[in-house]
Amino acid sequence: MAPTGVAISDVRGRLFDAAERVLLRAGPSALTSRAVTLEAGCAKGVLHRHFADFDTFLAELVRDRIARIETWSAVLLRSAGTGTVADRLTGALLDFFDPVAVAVIGLLVSRDGLRDRLRGTRPAGVPVLADAVAGIGAYLSAERALGRIAPDADTDVLAPTLIGAAHLLFADRHGVRPGAEDVRRVVTAVVSGAERTVP
Repeated sequence: MAPTGVAISDVRGRLFDAAERVLLRAGPSALTSRAVTLEAGCAKGVLHRHFADFDTFLAELVRDRIARIETWSAVLLRSAGTGTVADRLTGALLDFFDPVAVAVIGLLVSRDGLRDRLRGTRPAGVPVLADAVAGIGAYLSAERALGRIAPDADTDVLAPTLIGAAHLLFADRHGVRPGAEDVRRVVTAVVSGAERTVP
């Protein structure tokens, strides 16, 4: 526990990291302001000095995850035209559905108020999942423009299908984490009819 009156560096990052550890260890129902501050090793008042309330803290935690997804999406988009589409999608889905992302999705599903709070910037769908769908959709559209996806392929259907099917693979946070071959089977089933070989 940090002594009273001693400044804590990077409070936001420290509290977010603590919240992620609580989520991974005990799930969304265990995520309280007390649990977060105990995990972070600081007084409960520290959280409330930096965030208006715990709901604001949770919304900022999700926004932090969304910022990471934006980086993930940009990296995926830059990979268009390289490797195979199936390989790129398999790697992207494995990267996206890390244990923390799966736990954050569980948090969003279990808390209506948290989703409502994010509606201003995320008006449709479940945040995080919807952001991943947008990233996959942009990548597939880029591959379609390069001729590596069929010109009539409906990326607005393919992207949520990939995210939804992959989420079902990863959703059981207590089970064995799916491997690359498990994810590749899903990817192949979804995009095999649309993928094209470009000489």
